[in-house]
Amino acid sequence: MLKYLWTVTQDLFSTVTLVTLIYAVLDRLYGKYGRRFHIAGVCVSLAASAAFTVAKATTNKIISSHWNHYTFGFIIGFSLAFMVLLLIFGRREESAPGAGGTLVCVAGAGLAAAMIFLRLPNVALYLTSFNTMGVGVLSTNYMIRLVGWLLALILLVVYSRMLYRCAEHIRPYGAGMALTWAGVFIYGFYSVCRFFAPWITRAKWLHWPIKYDKAVHGFVGDLVMLSANYPLLFIFSIFALAVICFVACFIQNTRVTEPWFNPAQHRKLRAKNRSYRRMACVALACMVVFGLSLTIIKEYDTREIELSAPETYTVEGDKIYVAMEDVNDFHLHRFEYRTENNVDVRWIVVRKPNSAAYGVGLDACEVCGNAGYYERNGQVVCRRCDVIMNTNTIGFKGGCNPIPLKYEVEDGKLMFKLEDILAGEREFK
Repeated sequence: MLKYLWTVTQDLFSTVTLVTLIYAVLDRLYGKYGRRFHIAGVCVSLAASAAFTVAKATTNKIISSHWNHYTFGFIIGFSLAFMVLLLIFGRREESAPGAGGTLVCVAGAGLAAAMIFLRLPNVALYLTSFNTMGVGVLSTNYMIRLVGWLLALILLVVYSRMLYRCAEHIRPYGAGMALTWAGVFIYGFYSVCRFFAPWITRAKWLHWPIKYDKAVHGFVGDLVMLSANYPLLFIFSIFALAVICFVACFIQNTRVTEPWFNPAQHRKLRAKNRSYRRMACVALACMVVFGLSLTIIKEYDTREIELSAPETYTVEGDKIYVAMEDVNDFHLHRFEYRTENNVDVRWIVVRKPNSAAYGVGLDACEVCGNAGYYERNGQVVCRRCDVIMNTNTIGFKGGCNPIPLKYEVEDGKLMFKLEDILAGEREFK
């Protein structure tokens, strides 16, 4: 649950913020005319995102892996166009927007569409990763992850609504334009940084090595590494712009500044101010949740889980023995053998509930590699994907289950052949 709460927030926060601010600016400048362009761009992007998501989920090998790169190119182009056109034509017009206003609307709608198309397919594809163990969509694990995913989306929708109302209301109207322009500039700069990433890693025609080298890549490499190492720097920059918008809206509505001619009109204006203050407070509460998700919750969820220390066993010739009485407590037990190649091969043993059988396997799986397993609240959990293992299926091949390891029972001991242990060496190199 926590993983998808902060992941969806991290993926969509900047996009939701800027798409909403662009909508507010176009609405304030050109009214229904600007809204139509923006809604058209969003609808086209949603349809394209849905089609791409289906294609990506069903024909993963066919879809180009460079689609992010191309989308960043469109974002850069639309960002530049929108910023320039907004400075030239972004003024309140009483008559029809004219050609200049139309260009502003087209650039804003195109930028919103490109940003949505960049992020939405990945967020939608998270739904395919909930059912890691193949136990169905009605399983507890699936539902818990779905709740985190949905909670993030619901909070973003509420936040977007509040942001639009506040951005559309703050005075002077140029303040909303300035915040939007600054946000687009930040996102455009981030897109420029990400645009050059494939050049660092793949563009052999530039005669650049695959591995990053500052002396060779120069400032282009610095940009790529900045966006790769500090993605939250850009997110929190846009985060700050949203906070400014909400705080400004709250302050501007602490007292009535519009003219009024009777007590009833005065009460009406005060009620409107209270409404905007409440919206700003709700939005700021959402911002607090987002901030916690991207910092404390993310840090907690991605913390390194330490594996338990390996336990003792005896070696006799080409056989390894583990006393059954040492592993009969239904808890996870880990063992380790160092090969001649200085590779530590790990395996786990856990007695199955309501059974005399044992779940035995390498401390690695075919899905997550040698990340290993740990015990949490009496359950065996994959350290990499956080999937809870069904103890009764440990020892069987498939999914995120530990890679099966053969064993036999001899005189109250579990016996492992050394050749089977050594066969797992490749999993831990």
